[in-house]
Amino acid sequence: MAVDLSVEFCGLKLENPFVLAPSPSTDQLDLLIEAFDAGWAGAVLKTVAVDSSVVSRVFPLVMRIEQSGAFIGLQNIDLVSEHSVEFMEQMVVTLKNRFPNKVVIPSIMASTKEDWQSLTKRFVAAGADIIECSIWCPHGAEWGLCTKVQDPVGTEQIARWVKEAAGDVPVVIKLSAQDSDIIATAVAVERGGADGVCAINTIKSITGVNLDTLIPYPNVAGVSTYGGLSGPALKPIALRCTAEIAQNVDLDIASSGGITTWQDGAEFLLLGASTLQICTAVLRFGIGIIQELRAGLESWMEEKGFQSITEVIGRSLPYLVEHSQLPRGIQVVSQIQSELCNGCRSCLTACRTGGNNAIIWREGFPQVIMNKCIGCGICRAMCFEKAITLVRPSGAVNTSKIQF
Repeated sequence: MAVDLSVEFCGLKLENPFVLAPSPSTDQLDLLIEAFDAGWAGAVLKTVAVDSSVVSRVFPLVMRIEQSGAFIGLQNIDLVSEHSVEFMEQMVVTLKNRFPNKVVIPSIMASTKEDWQSLTKRFVAAGADIIECSIWCPHGAEWGLCTKVQDPVGTEQIARWVKEAAGDVPVVIKLSAQDSDIIATAVAVERGGADGVCAINTIKSITGVNLDTLIPYPNVAGVSTYGGLSGPALKPIALRCTAEIAQNVDLDIASSGGITTWQDGAEFLLLGASTLQICTAVLRFGIGIIQELRAGLESWMEEKGFQSITEVIGRSLPYLVEHSQLPRGIQVVSQIQSELCNGCRSCLTACRTGGNNAIIWREGFPQVIMNKCIGCGICRAMCFEKAITLVRPSGAVNTSKIQF
């Protein structure tokens, strides 16, 4: 069965849902050419302002964030592109001439109606397929290139300004998970006439503190600042935002935040995304990651019987309900698979400190006291070997089709 990876986004057809997010990778023409040749469907250029040169770079720009040696994200203190608007216009022209079927998306940032509309008109004239608006940034707002807070009223106004200037060219508004009500802001985007949203921007963060010097990271000549968190740590938040937006507004969604594998991408599509913007994974693994992303998604779709991306988008949304609508009275208990258990005792500790003290240690192996287990799942959550499953106790009504 042939699988079609193409997707409709804001009225445009993309050959697949994978798009480069605005980043250092999309600020270099040679890398963009390499990416399009490799199979990326499009790219969002690094954000540009009317006068990007007002912000001079500081170094280092990026810090790794890890937990127990595992990579969980990056924090960056980079801001807008240092390239001029003229340079970025020419980049759009060059890319569209060479790759007419790829989607080229300038990302713009401004603080006045005149600047929002001026940038929009210039990039539309250069041949941009979509205009993406970066209204709020997690750091550096004091430079005056973006708003300090993304609120529904201001966002609606900017969406209307930009759409007015863009004409038939689609407009996408980038949203922040730090918004107190991202649904209200998405609704405001819809009222403002924009065609889609990108969710989410990086999240304002601090990487950590050097316990020897007492200076937070990154250390820039003895001082530090807040930055934007990206990477795997953002995935649960970005998934939530994608689903909430999809359930409440009729806008196309470009999801961004923590997408590293094709499995991640499939989850975002199932929760309502149409396209997938990727940055941190590209910085880690290179432009060539697109081959694995496309092949993995295509293989999964074949296995599940999906013939097109359209059949995947939003497929999991009906399973998301309000907490009050969750089924009550279904009892489950933990079951430990001895062949997978490595004897780390994590389940024992978790059950004693946060569960119902239903796990005992006997002859070098954890055992569940069935009449004490309430099925909370804390032990399963703490088991890195995936040796614990939740099952219906013997004698319960058959629910073999339910996966706990």
